[in-house]
Amino acid sequence: MKEVFRSNDPIKLSYLKHCLEETGVKAIELDMHTSIIEGSIGAIQRRIMVIDDQFDAARKLIAELDL
Repeated sequence: MKEVFRSNDPIKLSYLKHCLEETGVKAIELDMHTSIIEGSIGAIQRRIMVIDDQFDAARKLIAELDL
């Protein structure tokens, strides 16, 4: 698995995960619970991860979305 995006913005994370899955890229969000517990003050950001084979497609989509 490789990280393709990191943020504390739940809107961006949700939108990106939706867009990735719409294009056939399996996306997993990590650190959601830890981020919520610590209050999303920025110390722990949530991460969007994809499998290695889909990393390039995910990075291309993120560039197109200008996130």
